Amino acid sequence: MRALRVLALTLVAAAFLAALGYLMRDALLRGLLYFPMRPSGATPAMAGLGFEDLGFRAEDGVDLHGWWIPAGKQRAGQPRVHLLLCHGNAGSIEDRLIHARYLVDAGVDVLLFDYRGYGRSQGSPGEAGTYRDARAARQALLSQQGVDPARIFYLGESLGAAVALELALAHPPRGLVLQSAFTSIRDMARFHYPFIPTLLVPDAYPNLARVRELRAPLLVLHGDADDIVPVSAGQALYSAAPEPKRLQLLPGLGHNDLVSGAGTDYGRLIAEWARSL
Repeated sequence: MRALRVLALTLVAAAFLAALGYLMRDALLRGLLYFPMRPSGATPAMAGLGFEDLGFRAEDGVDLHGWWIPAGKQRAGQPRVHLLLCHGNAGSIEDRLIHARYLVDAGVDVLLFDYRGYGRSQGSPGEAGTYRDARAARQALLSQQGVDPARIFYLGESLGAAVALELALAHPPRGLVLQSAFTSIRDMARFHYPFIPTLLVPDAYPNLARVRELRAPLLVLHGDADDIVPVSAGQALYSAAPEPKRLQLLPGLGHNDLVSGAGTDYGRLIAEWARSL
């Protein structure tokens, strides 16, 4: 009986420590990784884009917000491209109107959405939550009129690349775009904060480990002047990924100016790659 009591107490202590570690991990990520902005009132109409406001719910009951921005009429015989865009760790979908403008001009339908705690979405961000939010956004995309499930693509930007990659493993798309993507949060911490012991950094968003399991065509976009996520990270993800894959380095562009610096070539490059599949 004594041995059973000791075992029971050990299991309770282990469960408590695991729960505490999980809470500390999420708190650390929230403090260091997520920088959401609440809405300012900007809409796609300000970029000359027609859109539909979307409200949908994640599987754990969190209410989310997004915009459906269809490209409109397509040229005869041109394959449709429906793109789910997972944005980076700062701002909100209001900051991604330039992305949508270039993509729509290239004939790509775009669904933008905010993770929990960002923009008009409720809740507070966390790694598991971002994955749930992407799944809910995918369902919202599938429910739009005229969307062909066989022509759905995911685009993940920076942190969103990790979200899009996780979604791609669970629900393979026609193709996946990883833009300015890191290999893992631990690797990013080593790069920016080498004085922090590695074991104190959560092993979150492990892209390099996951990309090896990808079963969809891959396009890696990275600026070769990126000083936030070094270009070596994009090259490592490309090298680890199975075929078919393509690496597109954008000369002279960094992390935050990649889209504006590439201009209309941004939408054209993605659209042409997607239609080639």
